[in-house]
Amino acid sequence: MDFLLALSRPPLVLGVDPRPELHGREPVAHLKRYTVELLEALAPRLAAVKFQLAFFEALGPEGFGLLFELASAARVMGLPVIFDGKRGDIGSTAEAYARAYLLRFPGSALTVNPYLGLDTLTPFFQAARESQGAVFVLVKTSNPGSGFLQDLLVEGRPLYLHLAEALAREGEGYREGEWSRVGMVVGATYPEVVLTVREKAPHAPFLLPGVGAQGGRPLKGPGLLNAASRALFYPGGRPDLEGALQAAEDFHRALVE
Repeated sequence: MDFLLALSRPPLVLGVDPRPELHGREPVAHLKRYTVELLEALAPRLAAVKFQLAFFEALGPEGFGLLFELASAARVMGLPVIFDGKRGDIGSTAEAYARAYLLRFPGSALTVNPYLGLDTLTPFFQAARESQGAVFVLVKTSNPGSGFLQDLLVEGRPLYLHLAEALAREGEGYREGEWSRVGMVVGATYPEVVLTVREKAPHAPFLLPGVGAQGGRPLKGPGLLNAASRALFYPGGRPDLEGALQAAEDFHRALVE
């Protein structure tokens, strides 16, 4: 499976942020059952499924096992996988992260942090090319405080725009057809920024977090992957298969109208 095929699927990403306190006496077993049922029900309506690594790590060894089981189940269903870990480090550590999530899961994507410099991202980009995966680099995140660093003016323009331009140039070396394997994370909570960054990076896939619970609305356009987590995985604040199906329909309606 090539992750770039996700861009030809419905532009909705299911974010899986498991909260064990919502899953009864045997939370891991119930989480697995609920998530697999949800993936089976939503698969035709999704571009990909995004696993937030922190929530699985918080469950300890059981959580790591659950993560790999669910990632494998998604791939059996033909669903591309995004590992949302925002990884980033120098040298051999970056290479190890790339092996762990890109080379060991060919055709998957990983979110990464550019704060240590673009040279530290090269192992991720190379692994994505080798494994037919993708990398989504944090450019403008969905949280209200993102502007503290990301909006700093550098030579009269916000820092995130300088980063987007640099990534777009770098991404040309990893482009295959219309799309590059170097993507960007741009919050759906800042739709005007999505448009501005798209002008600078016409061939980068965009992962748009913040749809739903954070107040972001689904955005239309080629290469845009709208990610909804709480609003889609826990509609109404709890596990609810029927509610998730309805939420997915609502998101799709907003994307086609």
